[in-house]
Formats: sequence, C-alpha cells, structure tokens
Amino acid sequence: MMARAAGLVLAALLASSCAPGAPAGVDKAVLDEAVGKAVGDPGTCVLIAQGGKTVYRFGSNVVCGRKLPACAGGLAQTPDERLTMALANKTPATASCPSIADGSRLVAWSSGPIEGTDMVYAAVMEGEQIPPGVVIADKLKAAFKAAGL
Repeated sequence: MMARAAGLVLAALLASSCAPGAPAGVDKAVLDEAVGKAVGDPGTCVLIAQGGKTVYRFGSNVVCGRKLPACAGGLAQTPDERLTMALANKTPATASCPSIADGSRLVAWSSGPIEGTDMVYAAVMEGEQIPPGVVIADKLKAAFKAAGL
C-alpha cells in the first residue's frame, strides 16, 4: 500500500513538473487567482505563449486536451491548436457555438495578443451556461492586467 501511495505521489510530481509555470516576472499564484476570478470554471482552459513556447496554463489536462468545435465551420480543435493559430496571426479572435447537437452545452473561444506584451493567449470554456467568446476576451484582458501582464 505504501509503495502504491509513493508511486501516485511521484506520478503527480512528475506531471506537475511538466506543466508550465507563469511568464517571467509574473507570480503564478496571482495570475491563477485573476484568471480564476475572471473565467474560472471546471470547463475552462487558458494558455499563454511567449516566443513560441507555452509559458502558462490554467485548467486541467483533460480540459486543455479536449477537441471542441471551432465554431467557424472548421474542424474541432484543441486549445493548443488555437494557441498555435494565435502565435501565427497575432489577431484577436472570438467564437461561440453549441458544443453538442442538441444545443444544451456551449463552447466559447477567445485568443489573440496580450496587450502591451509579446505574448499571445488562447482560452476555451465549455459547459451549460458560459459567456460568449467576446465576454471571455474582455474578462481575460482585465485579469491579465490585474496580474501584471
């Protein structure tokens, strides 16, 4: 039993050591709190990239790894794929649509440059009652500013 518990602790430590922390000069706890207050939800993923590398992640591996409808008629995408698009075009983008056929769940995307920095972000929320992508963008803009970005 002790060996199993030790194995679980080691696995958790290894997984967390691979997760990005925060952009240089930004306190991760402060950024987590600001993002959490703005768009925190079990169905939320927020990624920040700088210099082509992901430097911050808010959300679980499950949420940040899900493929969800892109809403613009394109194929389903992951937050990482949306972040890659933001890195390539550095243009703000938002989208919202049903995430399942009956319309009882929604997905909303927001991505683009972080004002005043050389960073970009991508965010997704999925669930029964979520704000549209444009609202997520506005809330994250304030959260990033509050965290010192």
